[in-house]
Amino acid sequence: MKHLPKHLQPRWRYLAVEIEAWPDAEFDRGAFQRDLWYAAQNLYGDAGSAEADLTVLAFHFARGDGETIVRAHRGTEDRARAAVAALDRIDGEPVGLRIRGISGTVRACEERYLNGRTGRGEQRDVVFENESRPAVVRDDRIDVEGTDGFAGATRLDFE
Repeated sequence: MKHLPKHLQPRWRYLAVEIEAWPDAEFDRGAFQRDLWYAAQNLYGDAGSAEADLTVLAFHFARGDGETIVRAHRGTEDRARAAVAALDRIDGEPVGLRIRGISGTVRACEERYLNGRTGRGEQRDVVFENESRPAVVRDDRIDVEGTDGFAGATRLDFE
């Protein structure tokens, strides 16, 4: 089977997406892909979501931090951004998603926007509500484990 000429091949854009969740959250690429498709379908219907053709390419997630690359057809970047923004849960876990940037190749997307920050948290004990509690410290964020789950804090909360 012959390849299509270059001017007839589909053009893609690649979105670098940062994923933030509680440290005990667990989900995989398949769950992210499924929820992204549902979000696009709810926003734009079957025809609109098929036109964007959102596909999760690279996916890394561990200990509440992650990053992924989402592929979309050129010209549908705004729809892809809106579908990503519509996600507030993945596989039932609350998440925060942030688009770091958009590029024309996977390689450029990885080099410019993704820096392998997956799973960089360290376990520590902190004093919270006058008790010593376990916490996961990631950059300026501190997720303190409580009886009802995690509570989010920053370093300023402990000074």
